[in-house]
Amino acid sequence: MSRGRKLSFDLGASWGEGWSMEEEKTAKVFTILEPSAHRLVFQKEKRRGKLVTLVGPFNLSEEDAQKVLSVLKKSLACGGAYKEFWMEFQGDIAPKAREALEKLSFKFKK
Repeated sequence: MSRGRKLSFDLGASWGEGWSMEEEKTAKVFTILEPSAHRLVFQKEKRRGKLVTLVGPFNLSEEDAQKVLSVLKKSLACGGAYKEFWMEFQGDIAPKAREALEKLSFKFKK
């Protein structure tokens, strides 16, 4: 056995009806909500030594989320991205982001 390789014991076969080695992947289904029906939270993470502020989860269509993101990035003067129902912003901007989102009629958990 060469160094740095791992053995794989997955057979990839299925036996009988209904049994298989493949895992069923269930996708989370989010319904699209109005901004006033959201209950958003803030999270802070360090990535590569820099602080990132996460806001979410947003239950918006992809187009609406991108529009909200562009408005927020312009008003907060920072970079950001929308990934998996969460908006990521560069820096520690939670108080400013909260004010900007409340102006857009979003609500937060206490």
